[in-house]
Amino acid sequence: MEFGLMLSLGFLGSFGHCLGMCSPLSTALLLSDRTRSSSPSQFSILNSQFISVALLNLGRLLSYILVGMAIGGVGSLVMAGGQWAGIGSGLRQGLAIFAGGLLIWSGLKTVMPDRLSKRTDLPESPTGSHPGVSARGHSWIGGMMGKLATASPFVLGLLWGLMPCGFLYVAQIKAAESSSPGAGASVMLAFGLGTMPMMLGVGTLALRWSQERRSQLFRLAGWVTITIGLLTVFRSSEMVDLTGHGAVILLMLALVARPMAVRFPAYCMGLLTYRRAIGVGSFVCAVAHTAHMLVHTYNWNIGAIAFLPVSQRWGLIAGLGALICLGFPAMTSFDAAVKWLGPHWRRLHLLSVPGFALAVGHTVIVGSHYLGNLELTAQHWNHTIGLISSVIFVMAVRIFTNHRLRF
Repeated sequence: MEFGLMLSLGFLGSFGHCLGMCSPLSTALLLSDRTRSSSPSQFSILNSQFISVALLNLGRLLSYILVGMAIGGVGSLVMAGGQWAGIGSGLRQGLAIFAGGLLIWSGLKTVMPDRLSKRTDLPESPTGSHPGVSARGHSWIGGMMGKLATASPFVLGLLWGLMPCGFLYVAQIKAAESSSPGAGASVMLAFGLGTMPMMLGVGTLALRWSQERRSQLFRLAGWVTITIGLLTVFRSSEMVDLTGHGAVILLMLALVARPMAVRFPAYCMGLLTYRRAIGVGSFVCAVAHTAHMLVHTYNWNIGAIAFLPVSQRWGLIAGLGALICLGFPAMTSFDAAVKWLGPHWRRLHLLSVPGFALAVGHTVIVGSHYLGNLELTAQHWNHTIGLISSVIFVMAVRIFTNHRLRF
């Protein structure tokens, strides 16, 4: 199923990204073939162009596969030892959550580019390329590669597959999460095959489509990216569940973002810049944690909760309350909601404070690393004391900073 999703991602996304980013290179190659002969026939021109573009894209596809093997191989080496190996390892689950979160965020950026706050977005890139490389840098790379188009289309394709590209990095994230050379190569192969129809048809049918039609296909690719991200997070019943801890940690960061930025602007302004994104990430982790527990712990047997100890039931109620409190801020973390709600927006987002308290209560009461374990040891008490100390720190920073700003 994931092979089909990656194939769909490459196909749909290519109409929005590849057409604008990569078509100049293909066009340069086509023009170079047209001018190589003094008086070529129409048939020989078309034949030469098709062969050149096919070799170019075969080289690009091979480059994708090799990169996928390398990325997957690195992942397999990381997972190769002892407790880190296997689908149940904490490291692998953490990598899956991180990769899935990046994929979900990338998909949301594609689906709703205008509704996410520019203050909380990842750095913008007009070509959809890697944020660390400027648009001018991509233009220079594209121009240099276009000048090399007359040399060897296949070799050029191999180099083309290494070109910095944000859309390509979505597939590479998934390849890294696969943690196997074969699986990484399979992910990149599916992605590359999906882009083939668009890249082989550059300058013909796709170029005649309207910008609106291409934009619709590109946004559909965003939904496919979100789906792949969700499947990555939820994929296995044997994984150690780290999403609950992720939700609490991200919520802590969101709550201290403003106070820390006020006190240490030179070091913590980034937290404030990405505060909304961090808060939404906390809610997504909380939803993933809830779904994971319903599916893998209770097997959708809600009635089993009635047979739990009273303390466990209160812990689950606290978790549900936290999910509700975090849901309202998460659903209104975009600019249009700020304008629509006006002064009520901040009051609504203060629900994250009781949500934080309920989430910590749920963690302490139910969590197997805390007081929810049937056989308590010194380690469980240390974890509990550490978590409560973190809560005290977060609330103290907020209270003292607000008092300072008020007076």
